[in-house]
Amino acid sequence: MSVPAARRAMLASSLGWGLDAFDFYLYVYALPAILVSFSLSRSAGGLLATYTLVTSAAGGIAMGTLADRIGRRRTLMISIAWYALFTFLCGFAQTYAQLAVLRGLEGFGLGAEWAVGSVLIAEWSQAARRGRNLGLVQSAWAIGWLAANVAFQIIFSIFAPTAGWRLLFFLGALPALALLYIRRDVDDAPRFRPQRSFTFAGIFRPALVRTTVFASLLAIGAQTGYYALFTWLPTYLTVQRHMAAVTSGSYLYLVIAGAFAGYVSAGYFNDRFGRRRTFALFAICSAIMVPLYLYVVAADWQLLVAGPLLGYFASGIFSGFGPYLSELYPDAVRGAGQGFCYNVGRGVAGLGPWLIGWLAKAYPIGSAMTAVAIGAYALAVIALAFLPETNGMELSQQIPGEAA
Repeated sequence: MSVPAARRAMLASSLGWGLDAFDFYLYVYALPAILVSFSLSRSAGGLLATYTLVTSAAGGIAMGTLADRIGRRRTLMISIAWYALFTFLCGFAQTYAQLAVLRGLEGFGLGAEWAVGSVLIAEWSQAARRGRNLGLVQSAWAIGWLAANVAFQIIFSIFAPTAGWRLLFFLGALPALALLYIRRDVDDAPRFRPQRSFTFAGIFRPALVRTTVFASLLAIGAQTGYYALFTWLPTYLTVQRHMAAVTSGSYLYLVIAGAFAGYVSAGYFNDRFGRRRTFALFAICSAIMVPLYLYVVAADWQLLVAGPLLGYFASGIFSGFGPYLSELYPDAVRGAGQGFCYNVGRGVAGLGPWLIGWLAKAYPIGSAMTAVAIGAYALAVIALAFLPETNGMELSQQIPGEAA
């Protein structure tokens, strides 16, 4: 295996994933200003996030399957170009309907990137290091989040919110620059063999259908908890804790720092303690931290401690998905399997922001966030009971029970 080639693939996937986060969080920070600009309710604002996450499910499924057909690298380039274009176009929206359509189209590309990039790295990685390698790639999400937070604080300190949110979306074109590097320096792993037909139906064959169902439920639980919390966190800090918008961004640096540490360390935990134990640990601790952060922490200074812990557990749980799903599925359907499970999770999780916005009509937004997140993490723990441990496994070349 070529070490330089593997490192180039890791850098490419990290760029794609970090820029995916950058584009996603531009909307999160723009949300309060969008609500004012279009005179929207919180429920309508939550629906904009829902549209993005639901269409990301379609993108992940379609592009994951395409990656089995035409290759990981080529599909990765398509996905990055797609979400960069439609994030940029969101800045021109003149009505809520236009923004909703553009956000939906953006989501298609956002969902595709993880499905393809994680497969690319899994196939380049040795079994003993697969968890930590994908944990390092996952940590790029925190870097993209950090970049969006910096962009938000700079732009909103200079421009009025009505102009600021549009400028944030214009910055969403920056990920397209990554295409130059990927096209020139990145290749698929030697084990990849293009499939003659589309592979989606293969993940529902008898030998794999149980895996597909419960891996999807695991992804639904983890992602619903995450998006229920972090889509509305800036709004929670400004509305329920009465912080100024720029001040709330400063507190979020602590959450982001914890998230980065969680992504990296969870990758090592996955290799040391196994996939299932690490998932369970991070899900349970996330469920505990959500109400602690939103209600037990009374003084703003206490957020200095609670913020990094919340980011650590709620984000670190995602480092397990890349290695775990890659080991659950054989070569021929790996892209389709990872794309389906992770992005069905993302799509169903898209209901979380809407549900919180709806519940916030009658309850404090913190209470709505807590209820949805705890239920979601409980689902993730239950799903683990029906899935095998795969730590240390070599990637399979064929579907179990079928002749080579």
